[in-house]
Amino acid sequence: MKSALVLTALLLAPLPALHAADKPAAKPNIVLILADDLGYGDVGCYGSIGLKTPNMDRLAQAGLRFTDAHSTSATCTPARYSLLTGEYAWRQKGTGILPGDAALIIKSGRTTLPSVLQKAGYRTGVVGKWHLGLGNGDINWNGEIKPGPQEVGFDDEFIMAATGDRVPCVFVENRHIVGLDPNDPIRVNYKTNFPGEPTGRANPELLKMRPSHGHNQSIVNGIPRIGYMTGGKAALWKDEDLSDTFLGKAVAFIERNRSQPFFLYYATHEPHVPRVPNPRFVGKSGLGPRGDAILQLDASVGTILETLDRLKLTENTLIIFSSDNGPVLDDGYQDQARELNGDHRPAGPLRGTKYTVFEGGTRVPFIVTWPARVKPGVSDALVSQVDLLASLASLTGQKFDASTAPDTRNYLSAFLGESTTARQDLAEQGGPLAVRDGAWKFIPTNKGPRLSEGAEAEVGNAPKPQLFDLANDLGETKNLADTQPERVKKMAAQLESTRNAASPKD
Repeated sequence: MKSALVLTALLLAPLPALHAADKPAAKPNIVLILADDLGYGDVGCYGSIGLKTPNMDRLAQAGLRFTDAHSTSATCTPARYSLLTGEYAWRQKGTGILPGDAALIIKSGRTTLPSVLQKAGYRTGVVGKWHLGLGNGDINWNGEIKPGPQEVGFDDEFIMAATGDRVPCVFVENRHIVGLDPNDPIRVNYKTNFPGEPTGRANPELLKMRPSHGHNQSIVNGIPRIGYMTGGKAALWKDEDLSDTFLGKAVAFIERNRSQPFFLYYATHEPHVPRVPNPRFVGKSGLGPRGDAILQLDASVGTILETLDRLKLTENTLIIFSSDNGPVLDDGYQDQARELNGDHRPAGPLRGTKYTVFEGGTRVPFIVTWPARVKPGVSDALVSQVDLLASLASLTGQKFDASTAPDTRNYLSAFLGESTTARQDLAEQGGPLAVRDGAWKFIPTNKGPRLSEGAEAEVGNAPKPQLFDLANDLGETKNLADTQPERVKKMAAQLESTRNAASPKD
């Protein structure tokens, strides 16, 4: 009788309770947090000196921290393009850093990460920085703004069109400017100023933050920007509140969709310029506005974690935390990022920064948590953000047109820590284009400028090939090209083969 009762109890027990550890729900919620210009060495769990990031560290303690993970490019637009499309951005013209009035560069209807998840039954949302263009080239900012995120797979959008240092300095929510007064229409121009509008160049007395290079056109909130705009006074954002606004929208999206599978692409602005953190973070890092902005980012990560805990969603939510490219100190404003940096090394042990083809340009923090399935640990697998599309398609049982996403590969087992096998080869886009073959890295001869304009970052151009053994020289200090001619030849051919791979169909 006792045995029969036990058997009956087992048969009636909910299956998830019996198998939660080995069979998590088929459709976990997915939260992709993408920081902006956050370096490999800016995070505590990656060895940060001088900055404490307890919430990012909490992610790493609960999940899998990758030591050789990459964005595809050392600048924002191409990195974000690759992440969402599964295609190296350099395959397509017009995928460099975009102005704020650029047309949408992702073709409507093509395979994207959010469209794949939509087909799997997810509610998809993007909050934060977009910088992939809007409209078809002649945007009417005062009407319905499309095509945009909703045409490439997102159900909900709350975004800035480009970056904080580019006009228009307004929010776009589901195809419309937030808070726009129809009697004060917005106009944007990236060539000429509007009559009577002050600029950073002509009116420095109006500035609360001064440019170090560029960034001397329209003034919004006392900060000179790139590009010109007029009108829309009621809709202009306040930089000090930018992070809180995006965070509030991200939390609201999670709360609205708690009862269904959701995908949130939360693209924060920190620590991109202009660095104007909320007053509650000012002066807290000891490293100036850039350090304060990173503390603000870390607090935002903490709020997302608290929200998932509060709604009891943590166990079956897959969180991916990363950055769009490497760090930069002086990126156009006099905010004392260099002077107050102290002993802190934003790229950690890596050579290079944002804009460069060295590891510091594309090797980024990358942490994966999913309590129901991912075991805590550290992985040295070579992985790339371009592979999230194929990998999450596999996770959710979806097929996609590989002809429109030619570079994404399924390394789900590596992302979940179930295997250390991932990429053997990887293209890295900085100034020149480089290729990885395991721990070896090859940069071909390039005759371009050695330093990037303004930021004075070491791009990676050189009059002869460069070959590095990252297993023994992570800082890329010893060029082995002269002593390894056969490997140089092999990797040059490998890079050429990657370049010549088929691009997506129109």
